[in-house]
Amino acid sequence: MTGVKALSEGAPTAAGLALGVAADLLLGDPRRAHPVAGFGATAAALERRVWRDTRPVGAGYALGLIAATTGLGAVLDRSTRRRPVLRALVTAAATWTVLGGTSLARTATDMERALADGDLPAARAVLPSLAGRDPSGLDEPELARATVESVAENTADAAVAPLFWGAVAGIPGLLGYRAVNTLDAMVGHRSPRYARFGWAAARIDDAANWVPARVTAALTVVCAPATGGSAAGAWRAWRQDGAAHPSPNAGRCEASLAGALGLRLGGRNVYGSRVEDRPALGDGRPPAAADIRRAVRLSRAVWCAAAALAVVGRLSRGRA
Repeated sequence: MTGVKALSEGAPTAAGLALGVAADLLLGDPRRAHPVAGFGATAAALERRVWRDTRPVGAGYALGLIAATTGLGAVLDRSTRRRPVLRALVTAAATWTVLGGTSLARTATDMERALADGDLPAARAVLPSLAGRDPSGLDEPELARATVESVAENTADAAVAPLFWGAVAGIPGLLGYRAVNTLDAMVGHRSPRYARFGWAAARIDDAANWVPARVTAALTVVCAPATGGSAAGAWRAWRQDGAAHPSPNAGRCEASLAGALGLRLGGRNVYGSRVEDRPALGDGRPPAAADIRRAVRLSRAVWCAAAALAVVGRLSRGRA
């Protein structure tokens, strides 16, 4: 296959990825009838019918929903294969639907404003949109830490990972990944109800995010100087502290961002009746409200760089 032919065949999906990224940057998430919310409602209804406190049932639940969503992507992929303009538009719509980079930034900015105003009740009300920990007893430094940690982790989950899977597998990759990540958020945590039932969803999400999390950390190193951060600090914290986090993926993202911004993340997190003491990530100072904006700026640089790589990568693959 010649280089020109490869570029022409990869162009529709690459163009769709670029258009979807532009839509997210300009508009954020769709405000009405969000397909991810619809998937979540369907998954919740199915869970109520099939839930059992066993791993096999939970695995069947997760795999069935992921297969159905990926299958829908495959149908869309086949039906647009010979229609490049439609393929680009469908890919754009799918990309816009599954990306959450701009909405993440907006929510984190809402937190920063509430903290800057000294409005702790408002800040605590924002936190559930960013993290699953209990906000009721958190003061300003802990709310700032929770927000910076969420920005770091969700840069991968909400933006880099869907772009990675869109570049690798087109429309099925975009939709399949978002199903995986949504199920992990719904049932993949360690509560008594989901410790067994959600085990498979959590492990599938770990696998799907293994490469994107490390791409996120690497791009944090690369992008740190452009946003006033330290590439050396990001690299050092990633290598020294990234594996200390209980998640095989989140620690890489959090440690690299902490090092880039000269911060120290980690500490005690309360999730309802469950308490986790997380190791320190980075060797700087604790985050303050003003650091949220710095984290958002670095996050945006990272996932926009990931978008550029996804577009170029899809073009170079030589397939539509």
